[in-house]
Amino acid sequence: MAKLDLEWLTVFDEIYKTGSVSRAAERLGLAQATASIALSKLRLHFGDKLFSRTSKGMEPTPHAQKIYPELREVMALLEKARGVQNVFEPASTARDFLISITDISEIVLLPTLLNHLRRVAPKVHIETEKISLDSPRRLETGEVDLAVGFMPHLEAGFYQQTLFTQNFVCLAAKSHPRIGERIGKAAFLNEGHIVVTTSGTGHSIVDKMMAQHGIARDVVLRLPSFLGVGRIVAQTELLVIVPRLLGETLASQEAIKLLDPPIALPSFAVKQHWHDRFHADPGNVWLRRTMAELFSKGTRKRATDAPARTKRS
Repeated sequence: MAKLDLEWLTVFDEIYKTGSVSRAAERLGLAQATASIALSKLRLHFGDKLFSRTSKGMEPTPHAQKIYPELREVMALLEKARGVQNVFEPASTARDFLISITDISEIVLLPTLLNHLRRVAPKVHIETEKISLDSPRRLETGEVDLAVGFMPHLEAGFYQQTLFTQNFVCLAAKSHPRIGERIGKAAFLNEGHIVVTTSGTGHSIVDKMMAQHGIARDVVLRLPSFLGVGRIVAQTELLVIVPRLLGETLASQEAIKLLDPPIALPSFAVKQHWHDRFHADPGNVWLRRTMAELFSKGTRKRATDAPARTKRS
């Protein structure tokens, strides 16, 4: 017995109603050959011809007449299940979301998100983990609901939405003895630097551009995250390049100043990413829309959901 494909049932139903394979195919938007193949598979599965060609068209056999009511009931249940969608009510629904996020977003975005959720979705709880090379796999399995950051190398099957665009600034202590409100290339190169090595931030762009311009910084300190960089800059004479939103946040907390870098650095898009398996999940849809509403505003153009334009490896 051939394995039954539920898609074939719609072909059975349309042939039963129209008495014609060609009309059934037309109504279903299929090629006639596809409908004929489905009928052949159904015949093999049920061990019966199911329909016989007559002067009136394709007439059902006694066996087809016998099973038709039961198949229609199955189809009705499937249609009902397809039409019923879970509803996510933020004011009353309890749900835990796990978001892969950068330490920059923890500083810049997370407080705004949490304050918003306490007002509109008090039963929603957030857990975060660092965005990593394993984040795509965890999005695919559903272990992670959403990833926010710079993920340029996603495989097919993922969606992404731009939240906002970032450029870079240079941070220096307000009391820096040699750096005023501007910094030239020579002064930049004469100072010691901090470099942060962390994934998901687009910070690799800085290293690439420095290399292209033949700029070799005197890297005094390498850090695995941005969490302590503001305090270190404020209390030393070291410089660091960071995304602008992080720099503005740190400048509100520490005695540091923002400077335009002495070479042009490209901007990059901060996006939220999710897998196609959860594209229609009501909770996931709500979380994505919430992120977009909170962080795609002002002069930042909000992007529509769009599949990542990548190929399977």
